[in-house]
Amino acid sequence: MRVTMRVDGADTAADIDRPGESLLATLRDRLALTGTKNACEQGECGSCTVLLDGDPVCACLVATAQCEGREVRTVVGAVPRAVRDAFLTCGAVQCGFCTPGLLVTVADLLEREADPSDLRIREALAGNLCRCTGYEKIIEAVHVAAAASVSGAEEARATDATAWPEAATTPAVDAPAPDSVAPSAAAPPATERTGDARPSAGEPQ
Repeated sequence: MRVTMRVDGADTAADIDRPGESLLATLRDRLALTGTKNACEQGECGSCTVLLDGDPVCACLVATAQCEGREVRTVVGAVPRAVRDAFLTCGAVQCGFCTPGLLVTVADLLEREADPSDLRIREALAGNLCRCTGYEKIIEAVHVAAAASVSGAEEARATDATAWPEAATTPAVDAPAPDSVAPSAAAPPATERTGDARPSAGEPQ
C-alpha cells in the first residue's frame, strides 16, 4: 500500500505492508527521519510528537494510512530557530530523548499564543514527559523563545515600515525637455471680460 503525504515541506510516498503501521514507524524505518523518537509507543510520553495538518499528535498513535494527502511536520520542519536556540541557551536539553517532542509542542504553543503564562506552558507540556530537567529550564526556554519571537516580529515590522519598495521597483522617469512640454492655455487678454467684471480705467464702455 502506497501512502502519499507532505513531510516537512516535501511530497513523500511511503510503501507500507500493513494497514495499521504507525506514522512513527513509517517516519523512522521507511523514510529515515529519526528525529522523531520512539519511546513508549503508547501515546504517554510525547517523545514522538509531530504536527499533523497543524495539530500536535503522537505519531505512535496515528496510522500512516490515515495520513494520505495530509501534511506532517516533524522536529525538522516544525521548529523555528528561536525555539531551538532558547532550549540550548537555557540548558533545557539534557539526555535529549524527549527534546524533539518538546520542541514541536513548544513551537505549536508559541504559534497559537505569543506570550503564554507559566500555567499555559505547563498545560501544553502535560503530555511530554522529561525525567532529567525538572521542567523549570524548559519553561524558562519557552519564555526566552517567546521574547525572541516577539522581538523578531517587531524588527520585521519596523523594517517594512521604513522600506521604500517603489524606489527599487519603479524605473526612474526622465523629465521631458523644455521644448517638448505642451504649452499651457494662453492667458486671456487684458481687455477680455469674464463674468460681470468691471472695465478698467480708460477702457471703452
